[in-house]
Amino acid sequence: MNDDTVFQAAYDEVLRNWPGGVTAIDVPTPYGSTRVHVCGPEDGTPLVLLPGGGTTSMAWYANAAALAAAHRVYAVDLIGDYGRSVHDGAPLRGAGDLTAWLDALFDELDLDGAHLAGHSYGAWIALNHALHAPHRLGGLALLDPVQCFARMSPRYLLRAVLTTLKPAAERPGALHRWETGSDPEDPVWRAFLAGTAVAKRSKVVTMPRPSEDALRACSVPTLVCLAGKSRAHDAPRVAAAARRLMPRAEVVILPDASHHSLPTERPAELNRLLVDFFA
Repeated sequence: MNDDTVFQAAYDEVLRNWPGGVTAIDVPTPYGSTRVHVCGPEDGTPLVLLPGGGTTSMAWYANAAALAAAHRVYAVDLIGDYGRSVHDGAPLRGAGDLTAWLDALFDELDLDGAHLAGHSYGAWIALNHALHAPHRLGGLALLDPVQCFARMSPRYLLRAVLTTLKPAAERPGALHRWETGSDPEDPVWRAFLAGTAVAKRSKVVTMPRPSEDALRACSVPTLVCLAGKSRAHDAPRVAAAARRLMPRAEVVILPDASHHSLPTERPAELNRLLVDFFA
């Protein structure tokens, strides 16, 4: 098999772990078509899920069933990143283009009032969208968000950049082992991460932190869920900054979680937290 076939096969293998009835749709936007996986009751409150960088919508395989019990779930492949979204339209130059892309996605899917949850890089995009268009969201969940309230660890950033710029089959797994202390528990997910080494992304967007004034003005009900063992940043420091800058937000630290184990490993506690918050 060629490189792309290897990645696509790994993607499809993870998709088999999703709940029955999941539907894949391709949504047109000015930036290209966006692959979205949809499941849950048609009359459920919409819940849009943005994954961490390099993981695609497949990253929510351990959460989809629990979240789709009461919500209409829309799990998105990020534009410009790995996956089945096709970035063949307008260029991605920064946060403004990513929020415009999400605006177009919300328009096409009629998602005003939806809840929005993101992990890592996806949380940074979600927060920027909440600051840009708070009237469009019912609630916001930021899962171990990076570059939102405090800077990333330089050691983590260096390793992540090397994984992106010098791809090799062993690098994604090595980053996961360094950050979590072990290989992914699920062999299907382990194979998927290895497959991302041969996948292609069109654009890596720089991630400036939002201004403190913008964060203080955020009116969207927000959950900030941090991984106590995260090596992407110092969780207590991020928690303190989040509480200072968004005093109305609910800030929770999951002490046994690491950055890369959200949301794919030990998902029960995270799922309960999200279901309760969005209820």
